[in-house]
Amino acid sequence: MVKITQVTTGRAPAFLLAGLLVTAGAMAAKPDWVAGGKPGKSGQHQQTQVQERQDSPSQGRPDRAAGHFGDDQRAVIRNYYSEQYRVGRCPPGLAKKNNGCMPPGQARKWALGQPLPRDVVVYSLPPAIVVQLGVAPAGHRYVRVASDILLIAIGTGLVVDAIQDLGR
Repeated sequence: MVKITQVTTGRAPAFLLAGLLVTAGAMAAKPDWVAGGKPGKSGQHQQTQVQERQDSPSQGRPDRAAGHFGDDQRAVIRNYYSEQYRVGRCPPGLAKKNNGCMPPGQARKWALGQPLPRDVVVYSLPPAIVVQLGVAPAGHRYVRVASDILLIAIGTGLVVDAIQDLGR
């Protein structure tokens, strides 16, 4: 009979501890960003997003993405491609579109910060341009997509920076 009471008293603290651990999660407070699970109730989170957008270095320049390309690199690329993408070289129907001689369905299928879609045709830049631009950061490369020059990550195809619309 002595052995039975020792086993019972030895397990009681273990059950008590397990019970406390299980109920501790139920007593935890909700985080500040949770507002009852209804959309539009997290005002503090929305204010943070607006502030981040206002601090964007690309404000005021629609052809300028935040990141790698500087003014000197943009000038090199625009000088090289100015003849090819000059306004007078498009067929009449495409010249009116102002999208760099691209048909409407093929114009700008990429977005900054997003991976390139698989159906987008990517062209390598000529070696003369790459030399003038300088070496791309490790794990990245320069490419041309339609009338845009992009800096993309090699493994993921993520668009890091861009010079948009060489026809302008």
